[in-house]
Amino acid sequence: SHVFEDGALMTIKVWSVPHPVPPTTHGLKYSLYYGHEGKRLIGYDNERGKGDHRHYDKHEEAYLFTTLEALLDDFMEDIEKFRRRKNT
Repeated sequence: SHVFEDGALMTIKVWSVPHPVPPTTHGLKYSLYYGHEGKRLIGYDNERGKGDHRHYDKHEEAYLFTTLEALLDDFMEDIEKFRRRKNT
């Protein structure tokens, strides 16, 4: 976990699982969270039945998982964009 100077929280949790979480085909379960004052602003996760998806502010959409590195890069890029937008 990381707490930003404005109090926003970022948490990254990734587990290796013996069987993919349906409908995904990779062997990871993950929950990436960025929020402020208990409100999720950005999130990436894969839950059973829903698969890989992304939350950005109030929008939710499917996410095309390729690698763990790309997932973490996309998450960090979203946080940077959100923080820049918020501070302009």
